[in-house]
Amino acid sequence: MNAHATAVPETSGEPESPSPLAPGDAREEEQIPGSLALQWATVRVLLARDVVRFFRQPSRIVGALAQPILFWFVIGAGFSGSFRVEGAQGMDYQRFSFPGVVTMVVLFSAIFATISVIEDRREGFLQSVLAGPGSRLSVVLGKALGSSAIALLQASLFLLFAPLAGVRAATLDVPLLLTVMVLSALGLTGMGIALAWWVRSTAGYHAVMSIVLLPMWVLSGAMFPLKGAGPLLAWVMRLNPMRFSVEGLRRALYGAEASLAVGTTSSAAGLEVPVLLAFATVFLGLAAISVSRRE
Repeated sequence: MNAHATAVPETSGEPESPSPLAPGDAREEEQIPGSLALQWATVRVLLARDVVRFFRQPSRIVGALAQPILFWFVIGAGFSGSFRVEGAQGMDYQRFSFPGVVTMVVLFSAIFATISVIEDRREGFLQSVLAGPGSRLSVVLGKALGSSAIALLQASLFLLFAPLAGVRAATLDVPLLLTVMVLSALGLTGMGIALAWWVRSTAGYHAVMSIVLLPMWVLSGAMFPLKGAGPLLAWVMRLNPMRFSVEGLRRALYGAEASLAVGTTSSAAGLEVPVLLAFATVFLGLAAISVSRRE
């Protein structure tokens, strides 16, 4: 009997399996994020979290715009009849105080935004972030950029009233305006983070803010000019880094002549950006040192 044999193809036995990745394989490097990617992810998450939390609180948005408007109109109307600066004829108090109020918006927005540092530590969120792969510097940058973004947004909304303060397109210096606002916001948020990391309660943080930060704003030339101040007070005002924020904004909005008319020395004019850059660098560095402190 003839049997038709069926040819069965020979196999190698076991099915082929993908070979394990050798150390340094390109696919392995694609699966493991690099150090820079981890740092940027930490910064991005913290920045987005603060901005989203701000927009989810409508009362903060309304208060951020209503408070400086009321302050500017009420204080400006109250001092308009008695405000006089020698050599600055035609500058009423509302024009004089407008740069100071913009600085106030940046100051209080940045400082109140950094109160979240205390809240996040109390709730355990920051401890979880610090235990992650991101460095502590990336945590500081994430919180500083988030708080600065909120401060700049609020200040930009208030700047919509610039035409009512006599700001003209001919004197407006947009690059200087943006640079001064960004550096001021970063410096103030760095200061806020450094303070908030040492203070364990929001009540204590408010007390520190009232003792340190509010006098810094008052003595920055925001409420009264450097010209005409007493010798001791003028010396304190000249050493105040926030003075360069107010003077930089005044020069960006009204031109160099208006800034010089209210007491800015010719030697200090043009130093706003370098001084504010040093201010931001120092306090962001202090914030990073504070966050790196082991408890």
